[in-house]
Amino acid sequence: MKKIEEVTLLYEISKALNEHLELKKSLYKVLDILSNSMGMVRGTVTILHPLRDEIVIEVAHGLSRTAIENVKYKLGEGITGKVIETGVPVAIPKISEEPLFLDRTHSRKIKIDHQEMSFICVPVKKSNQVIGALSVDKPFDESYPLKQGKKLLSVVATMLARHVINLETIRLEKEQLREENKRLRNELENKYRITNIIGNSNKMREVFQMITQVSKSNATVLIRGESGTGKELVANSIHYNSLRVKNTFVKLNCAAIPSNLIESELFGHEKGSFTGAVRQKLGRFELAHKGTLFLDEIGSISPDVQVRLLRVLQEKEFERVGGHKTIKTDVRIIAATNKNLEKAVDDETFRGDLYYRLNVFPIYMPPLRERKTDILLLADHFLEKYAKENLKDIRRFSTPAIDMLMDYHWPGNVRELENCIERAVLLCEEGVINSYHLPPTLQTGTESDTLPSRSLDEALGNLEKEMLIDALKNTRGNITQASRLLKTTVRKFAYKSKKYGIEYHYYR
Repeated sequence: MKKIEEVTLLYEISKALNEHLELKKSLYKVLDILSNSMGMVRGTVTILHPLRDEIVIEVAHGLSRTAIENVKYKLGEGITGKVIETGVPVAIPKISEEPLFLDRTHSRKIKIDHQEMSFICVPVKKSNQVIGALSVDKPFDESYPLKQGKKLLSVVATMLARHVINLETIRLEKEQLREENKRLRNELENKYRITNIIGNSNKMREVFQMITQVSKSNATVLIRGESGTGKELVANSIHYNSLRVKNTFVKLNCAAIPSNLIESELFGHEKGSFTGAVRQKLGRFELAHKGTLFLDEIGSISPDVQVRLLRVLQEKEFERVGGHKTIKTDVRIIAATNKNLEKAVDDETFRGDLYYRLNVFPIYMPPLRERKTDILLLADHFLEKYAKENLKDIRRFSTPAIDMLMDYHWPGNVRELENCIERAVLLCEEGVINSYHLPPTLQTGTESDTLPSRSLDEALGNLEKEMLIDALKNTRGNITQASRLLKTTVRKFAYKSKKYGIEYHYYR
């Protein structure tokens, strides 16, 4: 090729690389230029996947889409694999006479006009590291200097390097994002397994059974129960055990959104539909398409929004605020409320038809006071969780602390219990949570009904008794070890135990 033709070719390639913002489009354009200028029949840009030592075709000219998507080489395999492994360019006068040539794309089986093909393959480098290769098939021509063609193609490969490096980076980032996404999904599925909801009381077993029954369906679920009972945890469990697990799980607390914005949050809005709508916004129904939408505190939505929500549940379609285009949606609804919806229907503050649409499969979450046997399970779980978070070696609750937890009526349910244990862990500097580490609401008169009002002597006596019992429990009723634990004598320990009516054999 003459010098002027080479300069023109390189100019056209440089122009193509800077003309298009899309990386692949630029590379396809370069291969088109090589086809027109060098008589190239086929050409490929391949990239090495460093994590798998696998070479894939990124862009190609003269190959089928199937070949581009499916053909892969191992490092060192075939001519292309050798070039990427060694970094040494290769020029083969006649493909048919080269035993290392694999023709994995099956594109050389039929010769064009029975003409022999030459093959040139050069490495694409990032600094001294080979990241891919540029290869060309051209009709065999005895007069064409392959050495010069190899040199020219090496210059082109250097020009392509920046684009190939960017493609390699994008590929790696996509791979990392896919792996991270897969890991996070697995974490969520494990976190929200039904078995991870803590409770073995009869009422919670009923909840687990209902979750199992409804998860694999598309039925609308209404979760009822007081605040803090774990309604959102049940919603998570239903989604992550459903057939929609690979799709989006969108949450909206209806009580946390001002009434004039809730419609926009649910259905989205068009640009300019109201003051402040500076751009189009997708609503939660669009974001949750093919997935699940969890509407917490559903009882707080206004009558106007109730009408539109009823239509979506019935017709599976809606319009954005300020829009006219009807949007189809496939969303599973899980709603939750701590309100008495039946009373709200009677008071005409909640639509009866919407209530029946939501109440297809109701799940009732029992308050903590109705599942007393779960209190210690939950307390131990939260103790382990917050002791680990705060790097503290706290292993158990004292007997009086357990009694206090069991006697309290827990108006704030599991949420209150969790906050209570977190506070106790922060206050505790010992290896055991004692009653005085628990919040005042659990310790005082009318609120907890656990400790009556005492004089100072009575309070000191009660603390003394609590320490004696805890020491005996810790030593399995061994009075000698218990005395040593409290740094007192066996005689004093025995005297105090008799005074408070403590029997050693109860703790053996």
